[in-house]
Amino acid sequence: MYILGMESSCDETSAAVVEMEEGIRKIRSNIVASQIDVHRLYGGVVPEIASRAHIEAISRITYEALETAGITVDQLGAVAVTAFPGLIGALLIGVNFAKSMAYSRGIPLVAVNHIHGHVAAAYLSHPNLKPPFLALVVSGGHTSIYRVESETEFVEIGATRDDAAGEAFDKVGRVIGLPYPGGAALDQLAYEGDPKAIVLPSPALAGDTLDFSFSGIKTATLNYLNSMEQKGMPVNRADVAAAYTDRIVKAITQKAGQALEQSGMKTLVLAGGVAANSHLRASLEQLCRTRGVCLAMPERVLCGDNGAMIAAAGYFQYRIGHFADTALNASASDDGI
Repeated sequence: MYILGMESSCDETSAAVVEMEEGIRKIRSNIVASQIDVHRLYGGVVPEIASRAHIEAISRITYEALETAGITVDQLGAVAVTAFPGLIGALLIGVNFAKSMAYSRGIPLVAVNHIHGHVAAAYLSHPNLKPPFLALVVSGGHTSIYRVESETEFVEIGATRDDAAGEAFDKVGRVIGLPYPGGAALDQLAYEGDPKAIVLPSPALAGDTLDFSFSGIKTATLNYLNSMEQKGMPVNRADVAAAYTDRIVKAITQKAGQALEQSGMKTLVLAGGVAANSHLRASLEQLCRTRGVCLAMPERVLCGDNGAMIAAAGYFQYRIGHFADTALNASASDDGI
């Protein structure tokens, strides 16, 4: 069956058509309208501007996705849309457009949790992947570890208690003058610096907990930068990037290792926007290779927000008969995960 997936939780408007059946997981189209150039002017996402940009793009990219896939609206088996979590104004654009399309054509509507969508991207890159497994979701708004019991059942076993890793990367990248999105630029700059040049605290909380806290390392880095400025001393941006990246990556890898040991799982899925970070991918590859664990990572193009991952997650909701109706509303929180 063909599923239209729609994503508008933050600053990417995306529509995709995915063909999903038993043994078939194929992306027929995946159109993304990026807002990076717009938000770069402000150094970060401006929610109101994001919402307006979604309004301008959503109809065009939806029909472009259908045309690229070579199908009509009437051939769709379901419409899947990100309903939570995310920026409420941005989510409402996608939800209301999807509701209108589904209702007007009599097509089943499926509400998708954005986190489930990121994990579902791994099914598209790894067709043989099946639960149960551990999922490590690292993005601008989330840093969490889940025990995935089935395609639709998630149990959170670890999470950040404050900021997310992606937000932490972007914040420091912006402060040291890197272009938005700071995380991507920081990833590359880190290769040019010395990770031992600056001593920073670990975001991995001590003890048996699988939780993180990224506020401390952000504050320590900002204090270091302010101290250097007050002393009139130059800052080696590459060293900052290297030390900061190294500390965060090691913390995430440490907790992933603890989670694998505690759960006994033999498959780890890495998902979310920060799953594209080359340092994190390399570190987890080494961890899983050492422990004899299978590591499943989506292709980098599927790590960021996109409609294909929402369509894939929507298929699994459709399969268990979990449909939405015209009363569907968006939510900024993780309701229903």
